[in-house]
Formats: sequence, C-alpha cells, structure tokens
Amino acid sequence: MDLRITPHRLSGAVNIPASKSMAHRAIICAALSEGHSSLSNVTFSKDIHATLSVMQALGAAFTIHGDRIELDGIRKPAVQATADCCESGSTLRFLIPVAAALGTKTTFLGQGRLPERPITPYLRELPPKGVTFDVEGTMPFTIEGRLSPGIFELEGDISSQFITGLLLALPLLKGDSELRMLSPLQSKPYADMTIDCMKRFGVEVTETEQGYHIPGNQRYQACDLAVEGDFSQAAFFFAANALGSDVKLQNIPEKSVQGDRKIVEILGEMWYNSKEELCIDAQDIPDLVPIMAVAASLCPRSVRIYGAERLRIKESDRLETTAALLRTLGGSVEITPDGLRIAPVPAFTGGEVDSAGDHRIAMCAAIAATRASGEVIIRGAECVEKSYPAFFEDYQSLGGVANGIHLE
Repeated sequence: MDLRITPHRLSGAVNIPASKSMAHRAIICAALSEGHSSLSNVTFSKDIHATLSVMQALGAAFTIHGDRIELDGIRKPAVQATADCCESGSTLRFLIPVAAALGTKTTFLGQGRLPERPITPYLRELPPKGVTFDVEGTMPFTIEGRLSPGIFELEGDISSQFITGLLLALPLLKGDSELRMLSPLQSKPYADMTIDCMKRFGVEVTETEQGYHIPGNQRYQACDLAVEGDFSQAAFFFAANALGSDVKLQNIPEKSVQGDRKIVEILGEMWYNSKEELCIDAQDIPDLVPIMAVAASLCPRSVRIYGAERLRIKESDRLETTAALLRTLGGSVEITPDGLRIAPVPAFTGGEVDSAGDHRIAMCAAIAATRASGEVIIRGAECVEKSYPAFFEDYQSLGGVANGIHLE
C-alpha cells in the first residue's frame, strides 16, 4: 500500500494503543500461570498475534473478545512445537529461554528480515545448561532439552529482549539462578518492565550489583490485567505536537516503568535547552531514535543521537533508513558510527519515502509530512500493521490527509 500525504497539521484527541512491550510480557506471564487470566485493553498487531500463536503452540489456550484476551495457562507443556515468530524479534528472543525452560523441543521460524538478524549470541549460553540447538547462523533452527538453573554470564550489549526471556523462564526451574552482567545492560528499562509485569503475576526477581537473582520453584499466578498505553507509539503524536500540531493523547499512564516515556523530556530539551548542540543517549530508548530525528530536524539547534548502533539490525537498518527519510524530505543528517547528527532546517519538503518495510519509518514519514511544503508519498505504508495497525486511521481522524495511490 502506497499513500500520498498532503501536508496538514493534526488536531483532536487520539486513544494511544496499548503498550506492545507490556502486552508481550503479560501474554507470556499469563500463559505460564496456573489458571485463567483476563488481559484487557490489548491492541492487536502482527507481533502480538505472533506471541499468542507461539504460546498456544507451547500449550496455552486463548480466545479473543474485542480488546480482551481470555487465556488459560499451560497445564502440560507441548512435547514438540513449531514457533512461527513472523517478523517479531521480541517473540523470538523472549521465547527461546521460555521454550527451553518448559523442555519443549521447539523449531523457531521467522519471516521478513528476522532470519537475517543475529541468533547465535542468544544460544551460546544454552548448551552448558542442558539445551542443544541445530542452527547454522540463520532460521529456522530447533532447540531441544530442558534448561537447568545456574549462573548465566552475559555481556551488557546483548539484547535486553533475551534478558527478558531469561527473567521470564528462570523462575520455572527447580533451583535458583543468577544473571551476571559483565558490562552495563543496554536498554535496561525493558528489563525493569519485565520484572514489574512478573511481580503482578506473583513472581519475584531481585536486582543485584552484578545483575539479577532469580529464585527457582516459583509459580506464576493467574490475574486480570489491563495493559497500559504505549509511550513508543505516543511518541509520534508527542513529536507532532512539538512540530505544531495540537493532539490530545489519551490512554497514557501518569506513572509508568516504560523507558520511552522519556520522549516528553527529550522534546522539551530540543526546544528549550540553551546548548548549541543537544546530545541524546539512545542506549535505553532505541525505538525513539527515528521520531527523535524527525523532531530534531526542525528544532532550533543541532542534535547528536548516540548509543544507537544496534538499530542497524532492526526491521531495517534504522540508521540508514532514518537518514534516507530525512534527506528525501530536505533534512540535513550525518550518520555516525553509533548514531546520527542532525542539523536544523526550516521545514521539510515533499518527496517519496521508501518505508523499507519498517513500521517506524512509515509513521515517521507521516509525522514529518505535517510540516512539509509539498506532498509526501510513503511506499509500503502497510508495514504499520506490525505494531500500530490503526495508525493511519487515527492520523486521518486528526485531520491528516492520507490517500491510497498506485505507483507505476
């Protein structure tokens, strides 16, 4: 699907989708629980359906009613399962340790760019703990065996999603375990979110100087949970407001452990910080980088975003695709070894943006179009279905002008 966006400021109220990050975690905790859980205020996307599908393959049962999931926890883990993670890196990295803890022989499949993304760093800790795998550097691959408790030593630049997977899995084991970080954990707020969600389901994790202590022999307890609004999706409309729109954001919690809540503070610094160059450490907030770069292009000072080298292995190489987006629309940006340096411009121009199949790039282009001097064409705009399927419906409800087109 290709869209032609006619420049127009946004105005009105929008109900921000539920946190995809929290929904993933709540689904897994509920599936590992004894009994029946009800998860409400869920926003369904391809990634969320992927996690539901894999938990079902591992032995959970669920039904969907509107924005609610009724979920019965795993009574007897599947002996063997096929886990189609679609394009969801979260689903893959969360559920490798979970499947291993359940002792389910699991074949992991992936689609899109997911099979190209690194896998072996997340598997090399498993053989010493009783789990084997047959991977040759790509998907599909199969793990077999039951995870044993113990000490897991990991570098801090490993994906926080894999740390989340271990945090979720290790309480199920018969003995205590420790995660020892050999360097500071990047994207730590996502691990904090995991621990917060686990606590709601009755499972405890203790943070230590070196990492985390996870007692074994714990049981997840079923509960009813409403999923809070997603700051990573709200960031697009917060940025639109910084660029001159007037959007009232609904379904945003006053207090949250989501790291991406920092977008509000960062946008304020872009416009009101007196420094000639504003430096932003993106290590803990990688998902915000593309929309921060869009906002930075029109703020009154240069902005350097660093600590973002891991963006090269997302749905696209997000350093390259974010820079291409800005340049196409008249922005001034330099790619650095670990991020971006953006110089301000008065406004965006029109142009044709290739989303590269990346949902965040497509949404960024639509927000940039609110301050463009000409039409913006977004190619492959359907990729927003990965995380925010109703984005363009919400965009149009706020006065955004987006029309489907066919490009030769």
